[in-house]
Amino acid sequence: MFKFITHKPLWVNILAAIGIVLVALFVFIEMLSFITQHNVTEKVPAVVGQNIQAATQALTAKGFRIQVIDSVYDNTIGALAVAKQSPDADALVKRGRTIYLTVNRAAAPEVTMPNLIGFSIKSAQMYLQTLGLKMGDTTYKPDIARNAVLEQRYNGSSIKPGTKLPVGSVISFVLGSGIGSGEYQVPDLIGLTLAQARNQLNALNINIGSIVPMDNVSDTLNAFIVKQIPEVFTEVSPGVKVHNVIHQGQVVDVFVSSTPPPARDSALRY
Repeated sequence: MFKFITHKPLWVNILAAIGIVLVALFVFIEMLSFITQHNVTEKVPAVVGQNIQAATQALTAKGFRIQVIDSVYDNTIGALAVAKQSPDADALVKRGRTIYLTVNRAAAPEVTMPNLIGFSIKSAQMYLQTLGLKMGDTTYKPDIARNAVLEQRYNGSSIKPGTKLPVGSVISFVLGSGIGSGEYQVPDLIGLTLAQARNQLNALNINIGSIVPMDNVSDTLNAFIVKQIPEVFTEVSPGVKVHNVIHQGQVVDVFVSSTPPPARDSALRY
């Protein structure tokens, strides 16, 4: 064999070597193209919104692999439905490519209800949005704090801060409408329990303001009111008293005690 090569002119051997290299290179490229499936592509199906099982079947039928990389919660699509896919639908990619999926959670995650009492309505709405909660209806009642949150409600009932709620829950608010036009004589609350006084004032759209304990009060609602501001009367001159007035939406501050105040002559009450 070597004798055959050495008896040929040098240029013939060089051309032969070049030919062998080109043939080998051509064969290598063809084999590589076959192995890597070069120019063999598939269109990615649209699987967003489909259940993960149906999406998996659709993608594997096209020769794709699937990997779930994240989960979110979206109440506009079904539980365990595909929320996102990458590459996007209709993209042309090689068979065997991995399609990355984000799946909707089976159940809504829970968040803790904050205390929004006293917030402006706009601040309360923004706070709800950061938690994934929605704002429902708003109603008004007379209160000096206009457009401030007086009460937060869920499913028709007051909801306490710290309560766990599913994301997407709807929270309604009772807001202050400002001081109302209704004018009343200041009611006499002395001797009533706080619960009794609150019921009486609520009927007039007047609110309890500060609650100041005068001793070791363990049960605030059943504590007795021993002082109030504003008082029922103002003494304009010695022996001459004028009944004070209060408007809807204003507040009465009360001082409470665990023991009732001394009995008073009924003439002093009116």
